[in-house]
Amino acid sequence: MEFAKVYEKSKVPQITAAFAKHSAESQFNISIPRPRSRENNPIRIVQPSAKGQFSMNPITSAKSKLGFVGVGYMGRPIARRLLEAGFKLAAYDRDRNKAQELIRYGGAVAKSVAELSSSCNVVLSCLPSDEAVLNIYRGPDGAFAHARRGSLVIDMSTVFPETSQELSRLGTERGVDVLDVTMSGSTPVAEQGALTLFGGGDQRCFDAAESIFRAIARKYFYVGPTGSGATMKLVANTLLGIGMQAIAEAVALGEKAGLDRHRLLDVLSQTAVVAPAHVGKLQRAMKGDYSPQFPLRLMKKDFWLILNLAAAVGAHMPATQVAFEVNAEQSAQGNEQDFSAVILQMEKQAHLDFTDEGRTQIGVRREKPV
Repeated sequence: MEFAKVYEKSKVPQITAAFAKHSAESQFNISIPRPRSRENNPIRIVQPSAKGQFSMNPITSAKSKLGFVGVGYMGRPIARRLLEAGFKLAAYDRDRNKAQELIRYGGAVAKSVAELSSSCNVVLSCLPSDEAVLNIYRGPDGAFAHARRGSLVIDMSTVFPETSQELSRLGTERGVDVLDVTMSGSTPVAEQGALTLFGGGDQRCFDAAESIFRAIARKYFYVGPTGSGATMKLVANTLLGIGMQAIAEAVALGEKAGLDRHRLLDVLSQTAVVAPAHVGKLQRAMKGDYSPQFPLRLMKKDFWLILNLAAAVGAHMPATQVAFEVNAEQSAQGNEQDFSAVILQMEKQAHLDFTDEGRTQIGVRREKPV
């Protein structure tokens, strides 16, 4: 198998992460095999036996019990898909009401992370930040302290690669395998079971979890060792965020030049240059609908992670920096919006009539006095 070097620096600049109590300075050196989609082969998980040898046990809906931590925008539809696929699943969320929503689909509610991790052989998590991930897994009340030896953790959160590497280190100390399996797709895509997954960690464990991936994703790729899934997600979301910013600028340009807004958005959504992930955003913008499918604040967080990774590996990303700044300006308004609301921000900067809900005069170009 051929290996491609993702990044390698003998020394990286010191970066400060919001989730850390101190600055992180480390050496990145990850070798990644060419990604390949998975085939539906028999699923086996590697688990240590009492004699220290390895036995092979399949992950199946009949024999495996899943625990799910984080029932939010993405966690809820993913957990629901797993329940509908026949898996036994217990959920935990700081907001107990969110976890209880899964009861109607056959799910159970755990009172604590400790209770959940001690009763499951696979724990999945989908959390909003590095800090939240580390708080769930480490410490005397964390998932690792109560997890069964030989169990598997699949963290699906968008985090810094070093966080995934730290989880793997902590898991190894407790005899627990850890995968970082990140996702591409919004809430509606998750509801349809059509996500794209990027996996990092031990490939045997990734292969073993294929029954889980089949229930929630249309495509899933093993991309390399621990941290590779997290890295791939940041690469993919770079395109997602910059692409949305480019569309917002183009829309403002077209309006400023006198094009009918509704027709402009409709035509753009049907061109070859707009990615599938953005097509629905244009269609919703035509209705002035910026309700969150992928919240603006999470895109802002992802931009922050991307730029920190870029600083660590010495990558120059001017377009990403500008997109982050526009995103932050729109986020500062405070109300929860979809990341496509950067369209509103560019319309504002172009001195076009707008409201937070959408344009006030659809198809009518009216400039504000400068």
